[in-house]
Amino acid sequence: MSDRGFVAQLEGYRLTTAEVHYYRPDAPSLLQLFVWQDHDLAPDFPVLFDFLVHWRREIGAALHSVRVAHDALIRPAEWHAVDDIIEIR
Repeated sequence: MSDRGFVAQLEGYRLTTAEVHYYRPDAPSLLQLFVWQDHDLAPDFPVLFDFLVHWRREIGAALHSVRVAHDALIRPAEWHAVDDIIEIR
């Protein structure tokens, strides 16, 4: 059994986090925050834009702004060459 997120990362998807700032219909003077996270493809972000289309269609809250962070969780290991030998006695 494989994890959907792991398989998505192997296919090029990366962890994407979006801060969605919005106004509630019952309190239009208050700015609210919703944090969304899923695996997505930069720079087009099709999964995020599908979510935002759903938001506009199904949720009665007006969007103020969306801030996006995107990073790879699976990447090549880093290594550094060392010219010294350390003896442990």
